[in-house]
Amino acid sequence: MTRVLSALVLLPIVVCVIWFLSPIWTLILVEAILICAVLEYSEIGVRTGVSFSRVTTATAAIATCAAFSLAPLHFPLVLMAATLGIFLAELVRRGPESVLASTSVAGLSLLYLAIPLGVMAALRAKDGAEVLLLLLATVMASDTSQYYGGRAVGKRLLAPVISPKKTVEGAAFGVVAGIAVMGIVGHWWLPGVDLALRLSLGATIAGLGIAGDLFESSLKRGAKIKDASAVIPGHGGVLDRLDGFLFAAPVYYAVVELTR
Repeated sequence: MTRVLSALVLLPIVVCVIWFLSPIWTLILVEAILICAVLEYSEIGVRTGVSFSRVTTATAAIATCAAFSLAPLHFPLVLMAATLGIFLAELVRRGPESVLASTSVAGLSLLYLAIPLGVMAALRAKDGAEVLLLLLATVMASDTSQYYGGRAVGKRLLAPVISPKKTVEGAAFGVVAGIAVMGIVGHWWLPGVDLALRLSLGATIAGLGIAGDLFESSLKRGAKIKDASAVIPGHGGVLDRLDGFLFAAPVYYAVVELTR
């Protein structure tokens, strides 16, 4: 029940920001989510024995995310500068003996968190609210179907070492849901993509969402924690809600851009 209530509170806020407000507000929302995600990610790093500067890394992530959405031509330069900034901060903070580990973990947040969230802001700015909401609907439908389908009929574990509750049956429900949403809703919200490609895209997004979930689960497993945080009642942390989007968003963005 707590899981459902949290969704009923947060989901309308996200949808209203994307649908009714200008694209800059989506970027602001995405950046706020990114800051929370970086903080949770940094705690995972601490628990696995690799700490890094939260302020420097969050600043670098914010700049990277904004550059992808607002200044794509300058994005490679910003990404390089952000990575260099993290390296220099860790060199001063930790010294040469630990700089490789801390820079690698902190730098991964740019690829793992900042770029996918920047992709989502860019989709809203360049392609419209419908295109971004279609991605959200596909991943959320897949995630919900995995959860309830797995609870109802799931027997065979998908990745028992990483995620002991995720099942093959639940994953199958998730893929079918992804195909259905992208195939049906995409007819109106992604008209430039033909049906066959939409169906393939729906399956791919669902599969990447599952991969993103397992990736984040492996990070938590290494840190010996169940949830990234407890900031969202019934769901865990921001990372626990984002995991399905982080691998799927860049692929979705590439398909949308290639078919414009």
